[in-house]
Amino acid sequence: MRRVSLISTGGTIEKTYNALSGVLDNEVSVLDVMLGQLRLTGVKLDRVQLMNKDSLEMTGRDHKLIAFTVEAMLANHDGVIVVHGTDTLEESGEACYQRFLHSEQELNGPVIFTGAMRPYELRSTDALQNLTEALIAVQILPPGVYVVMHNQALAFPGIKKDRDRLCFVKPPPPESV
Repeated sequence: MRRVSLISTGGTIEKTYNALSGVLDNEVSVLDVMLGQLRLTGVKLDRVQLMNKDSLEMTGRDHKLIAFTVEAMLANHDGVIVVHGTDTLEESGEACYQRFLHSEQELNGPVIFTGAMRPYELRSTDALQNLTEALIAVQILPPGVYVVMHNQALAFPGIKKDRDRLCFVKPPPPESV
């Protein structure tokens, strides 16, 4: 049985429609509804509701809090999944990568960041696919910090959101002169 910590921070994947205001907002977490649809044989999930924010509202302090929480969870889990808004996911991923790069604690399992470009409540969502992919990736990837979405796993550092294609990419390193 693999122990996995699932840290939720909000973002588009967890947005729900508020009929009174007529907007999608981060008011309640829908992760439990999503997880309830999945058969999670061999995985014990420990949920950590860290925050429920649109990632555009996150501060540098939030990104550091996520990195410290990931580090704490990895101390007694086989891996960690962070459900995060896609607009600043790369900042939190980099903060985690840097935290372990400069930490005395060894990265002993994979850290998977995932989210969605469209909320779970919408008919044409990518939320459940991305969550499912993250649940598989956390069990099979080697230790490292990754973004897992849209049928790909990309390792930090250097991940960027391609806003035109609505996916994450890892640009090639700049050529040295």
